[in-house]
Amino acid sequence: MEPIMNHIWPRVFQRLYRTSVLARRTHSGCAEQATVPASTNSKRIKPTLLVSRLYQPSNLRDVGPDSRLQGEMTCKSQRLMQQAGLIHPSNPGCYYYLPAIVRSMEKLVRVIDQEMQGIGGQKLDMPSLCSAHLWKTSERWDLMGKELFRLKDRHGAEYCLGPTHEEAVTTLVAHQTTLSYRQLPLLLYQITRKFRDEPKPKFGLLRGREFYMKDMYSFDVSEEAAYETYESVCQAYTRLFARLGLRCVQVQADTGNIGGKLSHEFQLPADIGEDRLLVCGRCSFSANVETMSSDRTDCPQCKTGKLVESKGIEVGHTFYLGKKYSHIFSATFSNAQNKPVIAEMGCYGLGVTRILAAAIEVLSTEEGIRWPGLLAPYQVCVLPPKKGSKVDDAAVLAEELVHTLGESGPHLRGEVVLDDRTQMTIGKRLKDASSLGYPYVIVVGQGALEETPRFEVICQETSETMFLSKDGLLDLLGRVETV
Repeated sequence: MEPIMNHIWPRVFQRLYRTSVLARRTHSGCAEQATVPASTNSKRIKPTLLVSRLYQPSNLRDVGPDSRLQGEMTCKSQRLMQQAGLIHPSNPGCYYYLPAIVRSMEKLVRVIDQEMQGIGGQKLDMPSLCSAHLWKTSERWDLMGKELFRLKDRHGAEYCLGPTHEEAVTTLVAHQTTLSYRQLPLLLYQITRKFRDEPKPKFGLLRGREFYMKDMYSFDVSEEAAYETYESVCQAYTRLFARLGLRCVQVQADTGNIGGKLSHEFQLPADIGEDRLLVCGRCSFSANVETMSSDRTDCPQCKTGKLVESKGIEVGHTFYLGKKYSHIFSATFSNAQNKPVIAEMGCYGLGVTRILAAAIEVLSTEEGIRWPGLLAPYQVCVLPPKKGSKVDDAAVLAEELVHTLGESGPHLRGEVVLDDRTQMTIGKRLKDASSLGYPYVIVVGQGALEETPRFEVICQETSETMFLSKDGLLDLLGRVETV
């Protein structure tokens, strides 16, 4: 027995050692978190996010003049997003969302959640697979035409992949037979993938077949109350775009195949926009050309202003539906006299992935992405000196700076990355940092080795370069807003 145990125990100890080593290796969804050994006199140092571990394969980003993808680039945002490794084409109108853009999208979702829940919205999740019976009941099965993705299950039952969920949410509320007027207004929303069979998908995430959208549905006791809810949602949209630093125009719009009595689009002015807008230079009036005569030049609101045509990217849409769907599906509530009454409805959409792409389209330069500050995947990128250079000693200071910034406040936790690709020149790494659009890039060089250390700080939004002390740097980044 003893000889056998002498053979077994070394293997056991070896396996335990391997397990302990593996347990010390930590990873995140986007970057490796490399553990830097701490001295016996220092506190435990938290892991660092490393650029070398970001999942942005160079072969996926090749959209140069000789690349087959170059001919498929139809707009600036699409080219920049693929060059930066944010997205990669899959099928026509469908994309892989890579880790950096997922971080940005999650931040946008948090901003949307804050604004929707701030006006009483409650978040839910509805099936993407929608029964054809509901769509036929609302008569939209035929109205939607070829834009609707249709399929049958093994039993022959017909379904569609939901581009929107008016039928589904109204049926859900109709099933709640005990809904009281005291519970209204009821605002239910979701943020999910949507599907639309675009005949010619183009412009990257601006017009695809599969996309993310926030769709909210409201139920009110009266037409007057429904208009109040409608206005509160429009105001929430305005606040949201203001927080993102995007100049968005609210224009009167056609109700289209969704229907209803009133509709507005939220448009981001852009030359690449597919919507034609008429905007008054004297008052607040603006409208989609679809709702007016395209040759009209006088403002119908102030009567004196002239209408100027421009182009826009639709990033949001609101509808006052009235009883269009609630009547069909018998979505009722009990009034003060305990009598059933048909609810007044509204629906409100935001194109989540479209907002990301549209923001990049209007804010970026031809060479690099510029984000709305709240939505940048990471806020800060720290560049240590090139390995073997005269200031190589500053590399340790770069690592210490990353940890200091990460610990300076909860708003920067997980927002600071270290570009550890020190085999590359500072210039090459600065170009990559500009391409991805980190709001702040910090170069740790000769100045960091001086008696009073100074750091070169580049603000991507303004292209301004500053030389700051550590305290000055902490003060600057302490004012950065994150979500």
